[in-house]
Amino acid sequence: MSPTLRIAFRFLTAKKRAMLMSLSCIVLGVGLFVVTQATTSGFEDFFIKTILGTNGAIRIEDKFQDTLRSMEAGGDGSGSTFQIRQKEGRKYIEGVEEPKLLIDALRAFRNVSGISEVVTGGAVLRSAFKSDSVKIYGIVFDNHILVSQLGQQIIQGQPEDFRKAATGALIGKDIADRLQLATGDSFIIEAAGQARRYRVSGIYQTGVSDIDKERVYLHLPEARSQLKKTTGASFIQVSLYDHNRAKEDAAQMEEVLRHSARSWQVREKSWLETFRALGVSSAITVSVFSLIAGLAMFNTLAMIVMEKTKEIAILRSMGYTREDISQIFLWQAGIVLGIGSVIGCIVGASLTYAVSRIPLSITGIFRTDHFIVAPSPWHYVAAVLTAVVMVMVASLVPARRAARLEPGDIIRGTST
Repeated sequence: MSPTLRIAFRFLTAKKRAMLMSLSCIVLGVGLFVVTQATTSGFEDFFIKTILGTNGAIRIEDKFQDTLRSMEAGGDGSGSTFQIRQKEGRKYIEGVEEPKLLIDALRAFRNVSGISEVVTGGAVLRSAFKSDSVKIYGIVFDNHILVSQLGQQIIQGQPEDFRKAATGALIGKDIADRLQLATGDSFIIEAAGQARRYRVSGIYQTGVSDIDKERVYLHLPEARSQLKKTTGASFIQVSLYDHNRAKEDAAQMEEVLRHSARSWQVREKSWLETFRALGVSSAITVSVFSLIAGLAMFNTLAMIVMEKTKEIAILRSMGYTREDISQIFLWQAGIVLGIGSVIGCIVGASLTYAVSRIPLSITGIFRTDHFIVAPSPWHYVAAVLTAVVMVMVASLVPARRAARLEPGDIIRGTST
């Protein structure tokens, strides 16, 4: 152990209570930082998983045509012109006219893991109890479960029941509750001027209220016939192996396919920004404990400097340099910071586990019955770095002040 570190330990024992105050604030700051970031990230990750499991990573929708604008080459009046595309003047044609061709083209993208053709349209669902407005989604079930978690979201009935029933339907739990429908019950759908009877093959629940209260899944041929859409598709839903590349892949798909391609990051931009804002605000809030720890450390070291002026004079007379004196006080802050960070990380991990066991019922943008946490090593790194910056910066001033003390000034009583 170096002499400066040994002296720092001796000085620490002179202010045990004050150091314990700084230590407890560091522990709270690090621990609460970790648990708040884990919960915020957990809910954000679960929201993303829900979105990918319902609406896919990318949606290929309306065909577009860019407006062409002529420009004169060189601007010298020679009459030579060329044309450029203007995205601002795009003309959109609703829907996908040639879904088979687009599906074949999408298979050439290496990151694409699943493709589902979807036909949608508004309708009225009538049961023996009441009627309600719904939206028909015509799908090929085996294709759609590759781009969503629909197969896992069925809470009543079996996927095989839907596969085998040509006039079977999958309805959301909210629809089933409002219209008092159960698996095996029949109902009527009115759309495009015609009414047909269907049977409930299964009831699904995504936890997203806007989906569970309006979507009715039918087999694609049946939906085309019911909606009188014999050709084309409303959109093509795409899943990716790496969903984080959705924005880049969507931009490439737009350029190649000449159809609008919306990634999940664009579709859910407002919610994603909300989660990030919550993460930043919670980090700022719990960092107050680290700030208090820094102020407490500043006050404690300043008091030690005032009380240990004679000891500092003796050390300087023995040959200790200004850098050595500064190191002694920085070592004190570093010791408390190191112990507090280790204990804080342990407390943070324990709190994160405890919070994950707390029951919590949420439905709306997703469904969960407990707190969602997503621990990450970066949460611990950020928590410790925040504490290091605040505590060490606060310790620099008293450490520098102690280093400026001169033995002669201390003996004469003229030190400042």
